[in-house]
Amino acid sequence: MSGDRATETLTRRTQNSSRELLAKAFFFGCAVLSVATTVSIVGLLTFEASKFFTLTAPLVGVEGATATFTEFFTGSEWGLQGPNLGVMSLVSVTLMVTIGSGLIAIPLGVATALYLSEYASERARSYLKPALEVLAGVPSIIYGIFAVAYITPAIDAVVGVQGLFNIASACIVVGIMILPMVASVSEDAMQAVPDDLRQAGYGMGATKYDVSTNIVVPAAASGIFSSFILALSRAIGETMAVTLAGGSLARNFDPTKLSSYFQLLNPESYLEPGMTMTAAMIQLLTGDVTGGGLAYRSLFAVGLVLFVITLGMNVLSDLIARRYQEDYQ
Repeated sequence: MSGDRATETLTRRTQNSSRELLAKAFFFGCAVLSVATTVSIVGLLTFEASKFFTLTAPLVGVEGATATFTEFFTGSEWGLQGPNLGVMSLVSVTLMVTIGSGLIAIPLGVATALYLSEYASERARSYLKPALEVLAGVPSIIYGIFAVAYITPAIDAVVGVQGLFNIASACIVVGIMILPMVASVSEDAMQAVPDDLRQAGYGMGATKYDVSTNIVVPAAASGIFSSFILALSRAIGETMAVTLAGGSLARNFDPTKLSSYFQLLNPESYLEPGMTMTAAMIQLLTGDVTGGGLAYRSLFAVGLVLFVITLGMNVLSDLIARRYQEDYQ
């Protein structure tokens, strides 16, 4: 009897061991596939972009066009039919959208997170949290249509704009898009702060406002700052909403002149249309592009710049989270 029981136990252990090995192999394969996908994307962008910088005008049939590394990062114009292919023209508009959307989403997102974490009742939280999740799940093209139909007319009624497209509308709609990310991640970081810290503050005679702003927010600073950078990374990579709201008119931007950088902060420049990096990529993909030509290769060059920027911001987010993360154990 004891022998049968021992055999049954051994068989069960063997089966469990086989399942564990199978599960380990499956999860390892998923991890390898994820890494391989990332490496393939980086390799493709780098390989194709390197060809872009080696092309010459006779090969692509564009008179006067240049594709040197220096011209790409110092040129003041973006246009495949002109003498320059300066990517900074696209980067500048992308930064304008990022700055504008951040000014909208960051304060509203943190305030929303603070209310949900510290002030809202369980009933209010049960309604507001799903509403934020729904807002985050709306397709970006719907946001773009919303900007064209409602935000741009509202801006035109207040300050007046020329035409259908402007950067201000793109900033507002992207700010609305990334607000749920700021609010959700920040609220999770605030919820992770131990109640003992709050109770200690109340024991010292602090008010609800004092505890929220002087204890909870500093204790959750790493998560809050990480939400900022992740949301801004989303803003930089946004495509359809920005294209529909901001348009696809390339601006002149001379990276060698200091006045060009001050122009990024000029409110009047936000009332004009502009082309971001993602909008330029959409224009290239939907246009009459010859495979292997200058326009086709520039698509990968712009994509590589965009990838490097977003990668840098995500790395910065991780460094900030590690640097300021609190350990309450």
